[in-house]
Amino acid sequence: MALGASKWRTISSVVLPAASRAIITAVLLALARVAGETAPLLFTAFGNRFWSSGWGEPTASLPVMIYTYAVGPYDDWHRQAWAAGLVLLGLVLVINIIVRTVLARGVSAQRS
Repeated sequence: MALGASKWRTISSVVLPAASRAIITAVLLALARVAGETAPLLFTAFGNRFWSSGWGEPTASLPVMIYTYAVGPYDDWHRQAWAAGLVLLGLVLVINIIVRTVLARGVSAQRS
């Protein structure tokens, strides 16, 4: 900005490229955190099993499905709850691995 560039041009050409790895890392960590947080979903999702058509309606979520099927009376539901738990665990694991690789590339790029 000291050389006459506009504020938007400075942000888009200097700040965002310098902070891009940190922004991507923060978004991926937030997604992993949201996927792992089950208690707020149990209280706010209202137990809907179907996809909703709007923001103001209850929606389906994996942690609620796991809880509902785990306390259900059927053996098939228990197997589906274990499978959904494995999917949720795998999702969080994959996101954390991606974040670790992004962080490792960012640290090595800064050192060289």
